[in-house]
Amino acid sequence: MTRVIIAGGGIGGLSAALTLNQIGVDCTVYEAVSELKPLGVGINLQPNAVRELFDLGIAADKLDQVGLPAREWALVGLNGNDIYVEPRGLEAGYNWPQYAVHRGKFHMLLHAEFVARAGEQAFVPGHKSTGYRNNADGTVTVFLDGPDGPAEDTADLLIVAEGIHSACRAQMHPDQPPIHWGGALMWRGVTRAKPIRTGSSFVGLGTHRHRMVIYPISHPDENGECLINWIAEYTLDEADWSKTGWFRKAEVDDFAHLFDGFKYDWLDVPDLLHRAEVCYENPMIDREPIPTWIDGSVALMGDAAHAMYPTGSNGASQAVIDARVLGQCMLAHGVTRDALKAYDDKLCEPVSALILRNRGAGPFGLLNMVDERSGGEFDDIDDVIPPEERAAFMANYKAAAGFAIETLNAAPDMIPQGAKVEVAETA
Repeated sequence: MTRVIIAGGGIGGLSAALTLNQIGVDCTVYEAVSELKPLGVGINLQPNAVRELFDLGIAADKLDQVGLPAREWALVGLNGNDIYVEPRGLEAGYNWPQYAVHRGKFHMLLHAEFVARAGEQAFVPGHKSTGYRNNADGTVTVFLDGPDGPAEDTADLLIVAEGIHSACRAQMHPDQPPIHWGGALMWRGVTRAKPIRTGSSFVGLGTHRHRMVIYPISHPDENGECLINWIAEYTLDEADWSKTGWFRKAEVDDFAHLFDGFKYDWLDVPDLLHRAEVCYENPMIDREPIPTWIDGSVALMGDAAHAMYPTGSNGASQAVIDARVLGQCMLAHGVTRDALKAYDDKLCEPVSALILRNRGAGPFGLLNMVDERSGGEFDDIDDVIPPEERAAFMANYKAAAGFAIETLNAAPDMIPQGAKVEVAETA
């Protein structure tokens, strides 16, 4: 029987599993953790990814349970004046919304949808992949570390969605450089508070070396308050990120003083930080692009393929797109190595370029420009960066990230409804 193994049951792996289930391909997901929990804070799902979720049957009624549609994207200078503002999602003219969601709750939603459709047996927790072997007959064997010791499983293809520390990526590219860190630390948390601006605005505030990102990830309660996701970023001149731990819990008092000056008549950042329900610290890291995401019957996806700085709010979105392109290629080429090659040919080069673009601050590059030209403070942004230059900068980023409005709206469905992979009969 034709079958695919997916190593990693995060957002990317589950998006791939749901896609394979949709097109009639049997799959098994192996997840390293023994028990899934709604971990993490906020992420954004761009309209290109939301379109694909809708096509998977995960539409607004379900996404509204884990987040809310974004209405505005704004960059703001150090003195609180707007640098660049634009509507987002439906209000920008997309045919699909952009969603700001609680990452952990969204993850749990994808898991619930998959096991409801494929059955509990299709999701195997407590099994971490340690490597793979391409077999002479074209199949692939994945090696696993499970609760009862080493194990293995063999299938037609292996999709690796196990994140930035992927053992399979390390085997595929044994000479890859170490994880790259540019000096920025991020403290991420959530605070229950009243939302600012439109009520569903994504706000980037400060400079490229010293900034806040703030947006709500829940609908308002009876008191008009939401869960507000915030990211406090600060670039250090000298430090060792490996000593900070990996996404470890942190104390607000350890870093809040760095943002004491971020206080305006419309926003009090110190108050927002000190009322946090939870806070984590982690370095802003990525990996160098690699020349290919495939090796025989194995393909990387998500952070295992293209871990990138979260400056463009498109890490999770790209993982969803990876999954859908894999499905699209299997519809065209079957559950074969040719499908993996088509996937690699379509995505590896442009997404590798996006990694480097995000390392250069992505859409936050406008903050760099303002900082260089005015020190981050100004009265009239048009005197610092002309409107045409700001608009062109953002248009170029959207095109690179795959969510230019006209292109996305005009694109045909990636996976037509009802489409199934033709599986060859075995003798």
